[in-house]
Amino acid sequence: MAAFPVPTGGRDFVYSDVTTADGRRLRYEASGDGAPVFLMHGTPGSRLGPRPRDSVLYRLGVRLISYDRPGYGGSDRDPGRSVASCAADVAAIADDLGIASFAVVGRSGGGPHAMAAAALLPERVTRAAVLVSLRPSDADDLDWYAGMNGANTREFSTARHDELKLVESLRLQADRTRRSPGSLLETLRGQISGPDRRVVRDVTFERLLLETYAEAMRPGPWGWIDDNLALRRDWGFRLPEITQRVRLWHGADDNVVPASHTRWLAERIPRAEFEIQTDTAHFGAMEILPEILSWLAAENEPELVGARPARL
Repeated sequence: MAAFPVPTGGRDFVYSDVTTADGRRLRYEASGDGAPVFLMHGTPGSRLGPRPRDSVLYRLGVRLISYDRPGYGGSDRDPGRSVASCAADVAAIADDLGIASFAVVGRSGGGPHAMAAAALLPERVTRAAVLVSLRPSDADDLDWYAGMNGANTREFSTARHDELKLVESLRLQADRTRRSPGSLLETLRGQISGPDRRVVRDVTFERLLLETYAEAMRPGPWGWIDDNLALRRDWGFRLPEITQRVRLWHGADDNVVPASHTRWLAERIPRAEFEIQTDTAHFGAMEILPEILSWLAAENEPELVGARPARL
């Protein structure tokens, strides 16, 4: 598995803002040069989420675009948004950059949003990659919580059954994170599996996580709250609508989002290839990202019809 390249020093955050058709501000960053790829951050998260440094993006031939979903970082809240709502936001940023077509990749809570962009922007999205993603919660042929750690089980269950309780719980957590971003990371360490604890022990990786959490919570809790609500409601599109090639990836030891979610998705996305990788878990999505970006940029790679490689 490829090592995740990270910067060795501080990173200058250079961003742009675009105004949507309904008057909201969206904040985004673009770096690298080459095939454009949108990176959808996790939940909670921001445009500052861990990613390859610029020199690696240039070598891969990728122009990476990341943005704050509504309510996070510098993007205005969009109350009642669905997962599908992201497609119009992605299109607005692409228009601002003058980009006609692009690939998308989403990790964790960003995975459903990457799928939404692919489904709803079929003429613009060339390929999609989905890393450690949830599946829709409205199907009854899989125990949605099986293998999920207690904290995520409680949070998503509350999102479905008691919105007021969720708002209060995440408001308090967001306030603690805003005052001390390390508090969220410490909470995570007590919940994640062994392979993930190995990843987050890395000092540089820890710094990158603290940066994205601090920026995510800077305006308050609503990005986190609205993400949870959107993920537990109807997503606003159907998986068979995704007609592009899709690469699905999951770490076998993930207890944040169990790998069974990706297996379920692979059976329902028409042109999906999937891999369940051993000896890694949720945060392994950071380490595999350069390989995924290289695949997304290779638009002319011959397709292997019916390919569904898996390492179990």
